[in-house]
Amino acid sequence: MKKWECTVCGYIHVGDEPPDECPVCAADKSMFVEVVEEQNPVEAAAPPEAAPQPQPAVPPSLPARIYALASALTVRYHLHPIMVHTPNGVVPMALVFMLVTAWFGLPLFETAALYSLVFVLVSMPLVLFTGYVMWQQRYRGAFTPIFKIKISASIAAVLLLLGLIIWRAVQPDIVSSASTGRWIYLFCCLLLVGVVGTAGHFGGKLVFGNRKD
Repeated sequence: MKKWECTVCGYIHVGDEPPDECPVCAADKSMFVEVVEEQNPVEAAAPPEAAPQPQPAVPPSLPARIYALASALTVRYHLHPIMVHTPNGVVPMALVFMLVTAWFGLPLFETAALYSLVFVLVSMPLVLFTGYVMWQQRYRGAFTPIFKIKISASIAAVLLLLGLIIWRAVQPDIVSSASTGRWIYLFCCLLLVGVVGTAGHFGGKLVFGNRKD
């Protein structure tokens, strides 16, 4: 039986042919390559080709060097999984604080929720940057359905954060006052939790595949 590796996520398939779709990242059949475990003896004995003459290297610009360093640190120290814990952890907490304010009339919890949403919004550039680096470096920028969902969820999260914070600035008592607008606001917060949870779920699917243990 042959082994086929998905060049997007690294999934290994065993069979005579690669699968029509990767079960982990949904990449199509063309993204699989056969895993060759031993080198062909004929190829091993072939003399190496003459190396091309080296060309004068053009030094990279300062922004390019900074981007390269940031990308290397992101991949080496797994910064994206660290950064995504911010929206995945803080946004649900903010929703709980708002519900406490709505049910028990404790406005300090709503203030803490607002600061939490602002903190998440400030952290989003790093979340998006590290995610983009991992997408390019590890998954070769593949635009498969799972990445379309993650990218769409990230954009929706930023837009919802901006909308909720601006709405709260325009109407400071939106959560503490009993009105229809309060429940719409809370529903948008719940939607934000679902959006960041969706992005986190598919991120875990890329890392762990379909494991159930």
